[in-house]
Amino acid sequence: MPRNYESTAKFLKPDPIYGSILATKVINKIMLTGKRTVAQRIFYKAVEAASKRIGLPEEERAKLFEVAVENVKPTVEVRSKRVGGANYQVPHEVKKPRQQSLAIRVIIDNARKKKGKPMHLRLADELFDAYNYQGASVTWKENTHKMADANRAYSHFAY
Repeated sequence: MPRNYESTAKFLKPDPIYGSILATKVINKIMLTGKRTVAQRIFYKAVEAASKRIGLPEEERAKLFEVAVENVKPTVEVRSKRVGGANYQVPHEVKKPRQQSLAIRVIIDNARKKKGKPMHLRLADELFDAYNYQGASVTWKENTHKMADANRAYSHFAY
């Protein structure tokens, strides 16, 4: 892994509808094989469907995915560390950019796992659940925190 990593976030442009960098990141994560317009259509339809279920006015739709991502962000995670022939799950704090990327990844992956509906409806369900602090994405966050709490005894191995 290169240690001279430089973020490409400075090249991101806000999305055309909400003017949000976060929306651009979500669209980029949804995008498969370079089809940005398809990903944008999925994202905008999902936000519209989820905001109708919640009852948000049009001006506050951007707040929907911001709150959903905020509710899924993990503050701690466990990483494997080999010490004396044994592997320990050592809890570590998660930096802000990684929190955001993990939250986006988990929301979209959980939406992709559901089958039987179009992607925009699956994503709308996941955003709705994350907004209301329930569902698979929030369960993942809670499990991550529980794992870190259970392995707190190994925190002195943190590097």
